[in-house]
Amino acid sequence: MTRADRPSQARPASAAGAPNAAASPPNAAAMPLIAVYAFLEERARAAKTLPELSFSMVNESWQLAGFRQAFLWRCDTGRVRLMAVSGLAQLAEDSPFTVWLKRTGRILEERVRDEPEFVTVDDLPEALAEGWREWMPSLLLVEPVLSPTGERVALLAFACDDAPEDPRQELLLRLMGAYGHAWAALAPRRRHHLGGLRRWIAPILLLAALAALALPVRLSVLAPAEVIGLDALAIAAPMDGVIKEFHVQPNQAVQAGQLLFTLDDTTLRNRRQVAGKQLQVARADALAAQQKSFDNEASRAELASLNGKVAERQAELAYVDDLLKRIEVRSPGAGVVVFGDINDWQGKPVVTGERVALLADPAQPGVLIWLPVSDAINIETGAQVRLYLQVAPLEPLAATLSQTSYQAANSPDGISAYRLRARFDAPTEEQLRLARIGLKGTAKLYGERAPLGYYLFRRPLAALREWTGW
Repeated sequence: MTRADRPSQARPASAAGAPNAAASPPNAAAMPLIAVYAFLEERARAAKTLPELSFSMVNESWQLAGFRQAFLWRCDTGRVRLMAVSGLAQLAEDSPFTVWLKRTGRILEERVRDEPEFVTVDDLPEALAEGWREWMPSLLLVEPVLSPTGERVALLAFACDDAPEDPRQELLLRLMGAYGHAWAALAPRRRHHLGGLRRWIAPILLLAALAALALPVRLSVLAPAEVIGLDALAIAAPMDGVIKEFHVQPNQAVQAGQLLFTLDDTTLRNRRQVAGKQLQVARADALAAQQKSFDNEASRAELASLNGKVAERQAELAYVDDLLKRIEVRSPGAGVVVFGDINDWQGKPVVTGERVALLADPAQPGVLIWLPVSDAINIETGAQVRLYLQVAPLEPLAATLSQTSYQAANSPDGISAYRLRARFDAPTEEQLRLARIGLKGTAKLYGERAPLGYYLFRRPLAALREWTGW
């Protein structure tokens, strides 16, 4: 905004378009100064809002100060803010002139005390002097506006070619007191008390945030978990074969010696029949050789070999009989048989040692936790664990870590994770009812105490180190 952009007349623009703006009194130039002062004081008392009072201060004060242009900065909110400029109903925030006025207001607020002061271009830093020469006259009268308590609430500056006469300056000083009373009545009271503290709010909040980062908190991590039997026994296939039939249902309670499943015996029974026939043939050959051995040296020599074949066939038959006894798999004790769907196993080939089911004790449940490697923290045996089951997320179950893992493995979800186990802490009957074997949920594991900053930035820092190699 250049000098030509501002009003060229000595009197600022009228108050038309401003809130509750009133026209100047008739023949204002011919009125006595005391009458002009009384009119301006009446206008200040009639203001209903701060914007209305600000408009009156920068526009109607011309009748007493005779300025070229007036500016108002607010100072009671903790920072200097440009409120109004004479002749402008609305400020253009991004104009060069407005930016220059904002910077100048901060300098004047530090320089001017609680008394009126004349400021020239020599009193400003060199960075603001160029703007002064372009937009301002030779003199700037700065009037502090004080509240009844003595707090500076605003700065009102008049751009003049010459200093006002002494009577006008005396009335301007009194007018600033009226403006201060009106400002205190219209501004929220809390700002008068807290305005000076606002400049300290940001540093205080910053120090509080830094102090909070040093607070010790317990490290914790979430991981998928499942309720299992702690002392569960694996029921494996006793030999190679095909599962023929299951005699129990999944998660069924069984007793010791109860039949669980059987393997197909077709191949073994055929082998036993063949082995039996071969044994009969071997015995017949051995008997014939024994009868001939009395008078035949060759038969006597062959008798030992035939007897060996008989023993071999007997051993083979005994082996097949032993395998036939294994086709029926029975429970080694009392508990609950845990496995998947029956249809997933019937007709499925199995190899020796392959796990088919688990035999768990429902009275001693535990927690199986798959802790992802990316979320792992330093956790030792005895750490506190809370289990949130999906069927009862609002009823966490307390447990204690009983087994840790030093080697990661693939979890059922295909994620590299550590396999951990936990034991429930003195579970009640209600907890045992909730902690049914096979239920899944989320476990929260608690580690050692560490600063809050480490807790918040642990994973970002680990990702940054992984990405940068730092």
